[in-house]
Amino acid sequence: MKKKYRLIEDFKKHDQTTIWKHLDAMAVNYAVYSTQRDLSPFLTDYAVYLYCTDSCMVVVCLDRCGHCKEQEYAESRTLGPLIYNHGQEPRVSIVWKLAQAVKAIRNRLQIPVYGVLITEAVITNADELYSMWDSNNVMVIDDMKNMKFHYIWVNHDDDLDCKSFVDNLLSTPLQISDAECDTCSTPPTTETPPAEVNLFDEEFERLLKEFINGASTDTDEKAIDDSASSSDCKSVESPSDTADESPAEEEEETPPFPDGEIEQNPNLTVKVEVLRPMPNPREELEKLVGCTEIKQRMDELVNLTAYNQILQRSCPAAKQHAVSLHSLFLGRPGTGKTTVCKIFGSLLRQAGALSKGHVVVCDRGSFIGTLWGDEERAMRQLINLAKGGVLMIDEAYLLNSANENDPGKIVLQLLMNTLADESQRDIAIVLCGYKEPMTQLLELNPGFQSRFPNRFEFPDFTIEELLEITKHRVHDYRYRFTKKAWEKYVAVLSDAFQVRDPLTWGNARFVGNLLERIYLQHATRCVKQQVTGKSALLSLIPEDIVPIEVPRQRKKIGF
Repeated sequence: MKKKYRLIEDFKKHDQTTIWKHLDAMAVNYAVYSTQRDLSPFLTDYAVYLYCTDSCMVVVCLDRCGHCKEQEYAESRTLGPLIYNHGQEPRVSIVWKLAQAVKAIRNRLQIPVYGVLITEAVITNADELYSMWDSNNVMVIDDMKNMKFHYIWVNHDDDLDCKSFVDNLLSTPLQISDAECDTCSTPPTTETPPAEVNLFDEEFERLLKEFINGASTDTDEKAIDDSASSSDCKSVESPSDTADESPAEEEEETPPFPDGEIEQNPNLTVKVEVLRPMPNPREELEKLVGCTEIKQRMDELVNLTAYNQILQRSCPAAKQHAVSLHSLFLGRPGTGKTTVCKIFGSLLRQAGALSKGHVVVCDRGSFIGTLWGDEERAMRQLINLAKGGVLMIDEAYLLNSANENDPGKIVLQLLMNTLADESQRDIAIVLCGYKEPMTQLLELNPGFQSRFPNRFEFPDFTIEELLEITKHRVHDYRYRFTKKAWEKYVAVLSDAFQVRDPLTWGNARFVGNLLERIYLQHATRCVKQQVTGKSALLSLIPEDIVPIEVPRQRKKIGF
């Protein structure tokens, strides 16, 4: 029996020191289907990963609540929905929510299901609860650190038959009958909840938590109003529930995006790149390698914006905090500025600060045409394109020239006029470029400093971070390095890193170019050698690892 349900038994063996390695191993175990899914209505506020074989399933739930947030679970014999500790407000038991999800999945699929909660909280009496948790088909791994920036790989192997379990699971919302629900079976073990509850404060706190955790991406007023009278189990709607919605409401959820073309003058049309918003921007932010300070500061800005939105709905008379969305992204090429900008726009859309969340990417050439007045026409059209999203001006320092007649100076003045326009609220302008010339640009006009209060610095990646980026990108194609191939790759990248010119080094772009060369070499070898079999086709061997040219630092001549 143990061998039959080996997936569950293997998870039970792991703890704080080994669970991450085990999850990484599961991602490359092609007998196990793994995926990340939203498990509504039980675990809507948490990242959930599903692992299944043809005989059983494991549900892994991540609780990124903050390390060293000590908790004590009062239950010792039974598992209940609420935890009452002396002198503290009652709180929902995440373990109970996971156990309810496990029970609902087991009833749906009719296979053994086990839940694993990985939490940053320190559960002070965990030793007393292990047996009780296990009897409810869950286990808890607490006292974890830095979960916010830990990325979990999954394989999404559609060839596995057990994927049908996940398809079945997500076909309709999960539910559990009142007879099976443990809500009423477990009385408070230490004290009862307060007789009076301030419903306004409770609702405000719930809304704030949803915005900050990214639990809800709907920003229209109907979703906010309905939430006060709907339970958590109503957050997932069936097709029949949404059938009566009007087309106008659907259009608001998926607004039209521009095609990315402007006319500088009747004879000159210029294309600009338009990046559509991401469905899960917070998840994408956490996947980024490095950028720790950027992630933290971006979270703070988005959370403050979300707080203002909630405050406006809950208490219209309260004074809101002044928040400027205009930002500076300072760093060399390949440090992730465009990627973070796309995430930025999507996060602001989720927080309700922007109506669309798309990003319009432009540069000096997008503004400056061939005829008098092209700059003003281009500026007006680009602002209109970016309305509801982000206008990202790459290498913005190129607009600052020593030539007094340079049309770039006209663009800067027009930009200042736009920033001063109070009607231009549904837009965020982001200036990108190298730190030193961007600093000179800001000094050109004292008003620029105050108009761009959000300053994000993108440092060059370390060799360790570049190797981590490599693993992410290779995994996207489901390739795997052999041990010797990985050793050769590390040597090639390290050599390039040592001789790089810091001023022209491409950072993650260099990694992308190097991997593209390796993919071509790998494909050529597989075709010539007539390689067959899934494992061989997805394995990178030493023969595939070939270096590319590295722009070297120029030697100084003279004294």
